[in-house]
Amino acid sequence: MNPMDQLAINTLRFLSAEAIQKANSGHPGLPLGAAPMAYTLWAKGMKMNPKNPAWDDRDRFVLSAGHGSALLYSLLHLFGFGLTIEDLKNFRQRNSLTPGHPEYKHTLGVETTTGPLGQGIANAVGMALAESHLAAKFNTPEFKVVDHYTFALCGDGCLQEGVASEAASLAGTMGLSKLVLLYDCNKITIEGSTDVAFTEDVKARFIAYGWDVFEVVDGNDADTILATIEKAKATDKPALVKVNTQIGYGAPNKQGKASAHGEPLGADEIGLAKGNLSWTYAEEFFVPEEVKAHMAEIIANGEKAEAAWNEMFKAYGEKNPELAKEYAAWHTDELAVDLLNDEDFWKNEGDIATRAASEKVLQKVAKAVPNLFGGSADLAPSNKSVMKDREYYSKENPTGSNVHFGIREFAMTAMANGIAVHGGLRPYVAGFFVFADYMKAGLRMESLMGLPVISIMTHDSIGVGEDGPTHQPIEHLAMLRSMPNYIAFRPCDTRETAAGWYTALTKTNTPTALILSRQNLPALEGTGKDALKGAYILKDCVGTPDVLLMASGSEVELIYKAYDVLAEKGVKARVISMPSWDLFEEQSAEYKESVMPKAVRTRVAVEAAADFGWHKYVGLDGAVIAMEGFGASAPAGLLFKDFGFTVENVVEKAFTLVNK
Repeated sequence: MNPMDQLAINTLRFLSAEAIQKANSGHPGLPLGAAPMAYTLWAKGMKMNPKNPAWDDRDRFVLSAGHGSALLYSLLHLFGFGLTIEDLKNFRQRNSLTPGHPEYKHTLGVETTTGPLGQGIANAVGMALAESHLAAKFNTPEFKVVDHYTFALCGDGCLQEGVASEAASLAGTMGLSKLVLLYDCNKITIEGSTDVAFTEDVKARFIAYGWDVFEVVDGNDADTILATIEKAKATDKPALVKVNTQIGYGAPNKQGKASAHGEPLGADEIGLAKGNLSWTYAEEFFVPEEVKAHMAEIIANGEKAEAAWNEMFKAYGEKNPELAKEYAAWHTDELAVDLLNDEDFWKNEGDIATRAASEKVLQKVAKAVPNLFGGSADLAPSNKSVMKDREYYSKENPTGSNVHFGIREFAMTAMANGIAVHGGLRPYVAGFFVFADYMKAGLRMESLMGLPVISIMTHDSIGVGEDGPTHQPIEHLAMLRSMPNYIAFRPCDTRETAAGWYTALTKTNTPTALILSRQNLPALEGTGKDALKGAYILKDCVGTPDVLLMASGSEVELIYKAYDVLAEKGVKARVISMPSWDLFEEQSAEYKESVMPKAVRTRVAVEAAADFGWHKYVGLDGAVIAMEGFGASAPAGLLFKDFGFTVENVVEKAFTLVNK
């Protein structure tokens, strides 16, 4: 190995170990063992410009094993991404740029938030999928303006997670040849040797998935690592590079042991490791001058690479002005058309299920948003999520923008997150609402990252009917509503569904779930753009109401009809449609008071889900008609009646409260 490479590798090792030691918290095992492969990839195998980390055609790097964040931060420091030695010294401290796990939009150069094991692999598959589709759309025989790789570094733990298997299987089917997964195989997890729970032949598994597989016997052999990475890049399949390493390499009392995984080495052990690896510098957080000079050359080469790409893109634009214009449009969050004032977009389509309403709105959106890209977890005919004027993506047809994700809800969601962070596409996914449980970890990550991923979730309640409680979501609305920076939108008809789609397209730092019915719902008078505020008055009385009736989705029809029955009984009601609590909470105090005046304390809420959270709006003395347990298997109409979701029950509850 080149002595300069060895020096740079050891610099990474000790910057990482010392950052962890100073914080008295962190995971030194991966940085010490994986530093050779990480350095080799970044210095010689990746295309990037640290002076412009957002360069469109850069190679992407995902540290799926996010607990090894100290290594990533050391890389970002050495490679000139702006992290300082002081930042490394503040590792895991409040308000630092070096948090415990890598965070997207927080630290320059971090491509996606990682830490929950396995999801980074799925994110990387999504990035590679985005690259493949964009390349098919924009490249010409003369100009490859989209031509980059996605690399992910994972460990034994990532590959034990089911989401990694889901995503890897689909990557093989799709033939994502610009995807390279570096597998840091040190055979240690928190509980000890992987032999206790993970003895499978990983290479054989990936071959079965349709990947090309390579192995590096010695994880310290940088020359072989580089040669193997180049072979992996040259294949026409996604590639796994298994690199055999030793966790905590160099620390004589910790290497190869589980204790190296998640606790600081200790000052004495770091000293012994420095002796083992011939590190002669006494100063902590030290970067030798020759390493700085070496890194400056690498950084300069990155600047030249982007400059060459910029020149190529200029020539591309001169010869392909329309494509260049489209490319720019696809890489902005701005909508190309004014959907807010498009009467056809807000047209009510009659008495149909909101899943069918969403399908109609989706076709309009697909025409307005050409870079919309997505699909379903094998449920498209049922959740109505196909863009009808588009083809399906496949290895043979990468220009297609409908996606068959297969029965992989978790991977689908994590892949959509990767597509979103890649840039250039507006991803959406679709599934049954009950399977939001499978999607949850991915939904949480997109919420945390502020990604505008759209989730179409149909079959939203006991209205699923005969499929029974296994397929009837009860607690799921409460789950989504509990997440910060997440919009759950449950519309009652086509116009409210259009409001949900408009919200999803314009909230560029927030994910949105459209919660849609299986059964037909009536087109109600008065629905429309006011739904963008999350809650609004759909039907009102003269003067101060005696009771506020509120509901979302299919239950809005019940309170709408209850209004007239209550009027006949001399009770003045206000009907409030609440498709999105999250959007309502964003409104001014004045608006919220105008919809739900504090003086009107008699309130009834209706929703075919758990009542969790509703008392914020009805008060402790209000009534909530909701599910108190799981559903049952029977025709939907019978279930709604059996569980009390009837106009008669709404009227009875409201009348009783008013006359209490």
